Amino acid sequence: MATTNEAKPLAEVRPSIHEPQHLFLGGSATPSADGSTFPVVNPMTGDKLYDCASATLDDCTRAISFAAAAFGPWSRSSPSSRRQIFLRAADILERYLHEDAPEILSSEVSATRGWVRVNILGTAGEIIPAERPGMTILVEREPMGVVFAISPWNAPVNLTARAVCMPLMCGNTVVLKPSEFSPKSQNLVVRALHEAGLPAGCLNYLPVSPAQTPAATAHIVQHPAVRHVNFTGSDRVGKIIAGLAASCLKPCVLELGGKAPLLVLEDADLSDAVEAVAFGALANAGQICMSTERVLVHESVAEEFKQLLVKRVAEIKVGDPAEDDTVSISGLFSPVHARRVKEMLEAARGAGARLLLGDLNLVGPRGTIMGPHILDGVTPDMDIFRRESFGPLVCLTEFRGDDDEEAVRLANDSEYSLSGAVFSRDVMRALAVARRMRAGACHVNGSTIFFEPTVPNGGTGGSSGYGRFGGMAGVEEFTQRKIITLAKGDMKYPF
Repeated sequence: MATTNEAKPLAEVRPSIHEPQHLFLGGSATPSADGSTFPVVNPMTGDKLYDCASATLDDCTRAISFAAAAFGPWSRSSPSSRRQIFLRAADILERYLHEDAPEILSSEVSATRGWVRVNILGTAGEIIPAERPGMTILVEREPMGVVFAISPWNAPVNLTARAVCMPLMCGNTVVLKPSEFSPKSQNLVVRALHEAGLPAGCLNYLPVSPAQTPAATAHIVQHPAVRHVNFTGSDRVGKIIAGLAASCLKPCVLELGGKAPLLVLEDADLSDAVEAVAFGALANAGQICMSTERVLVHESVAEEFKQLLVKRVAEIKVGDPAEDDTVSISGLFSPVHARRVKEMLEAARGAGARLLLGDLNLVGPRGTIMGPHILDGVTPDMDIFRRESFGPLVCLTEFRGDDDEEAVRLANDSEYSLSGAVFSRDVMRALAVARRMRAGACHVNGSTIFFEPTVPNGGTGGSSGYGRFGGMAGVEEFTQRKIITLAKGDMKYPF
């Protein structure tokens, strides 16, 4: 890779998957300050795809400076002018679906054709009366300043857009750090916004090598010009970021892990529940924070439900999307993670759980492809009941009783609180159960996975994090209230 620091407009940069990936600072693609790079590999084959520029601390500081300089004019721009940029960017992203996006996502994150489409196509003041005569109180919402966004690899386009678009729409500027696994996939969002006319400096892109990520993250979070942080990823890293932000009293939005329960009550439509479980547990090979990690089934319908589920899941096609674009389950994101999921399954079997489907084999060039597994007899004392697996697993636990108490207790027996679901033909009964489940979102007769940008997505604390992305809740998170009072000038004071 060239070590020159000469920048060039991003509109001229349309790299193939094998060409280097640059930083994006102040409206231009540029190498890192010292020319350093890190390799990005195909998780399925282990082959190097390209060299990605690795941001130095000087690059991080430059990105913050660009964002701080751009904040003034961008925050004062009209909502309609911002809206036009994002509408154009949406059209551009859809165009990428017919250009290089499928190759990029398939190569970087083993995305199936369907998951590529989900990522691209799934990706828009008060006046208070005063007590005093002659005074008006205005409560306005204003942007916060520079926002530091960190987005993950598993839904690289969709979650990157979520991380940057709402802050930008609200008038903030953004410094974005992508996952080291998927820089080009996530750069599609940066490309689209730049091509749509986003002013220079409003969005700055900082891939960082794994070795330098801890230092770069701490530097940016604690930089005095950065006013807000949002992160989507693991609870382990989320706790580190929360601690860094707390040290300088900065607000965060953290969407972290999940262990989503899906309850099948005795009066559920089992066919509907099976479809929801198959999708919710196995979409993107289970690598979604809202994946259905625990299926809690009433004992009276458990046997029928299991038979239907095994039959349905056995039909799902597994393989390499580079060889067959009709597969629905592809490889996990690394060999280490695939082995960890296998070890969780083996430990559960050793503790008494029964494997109804699956052979525990890891296939593919690097052993990252795992077929779907259905595990029965999972109990709360097993590690797999509590730890997020992030793999193609369905874990079944039976409950009994006719008052839903045990079902709710099992559902809430978790550190996680992101998502849940309940199936019953009695919608009012299901609604009552949903209200008692500790989850930021709970879906009646639907999957635990729910993509909708207008609803406030997020957990209710614990290992799922806090804060909300989406809709007016997202506006609340990325703006702050300012009180302005207007008086006639003849105010009387007590002294």
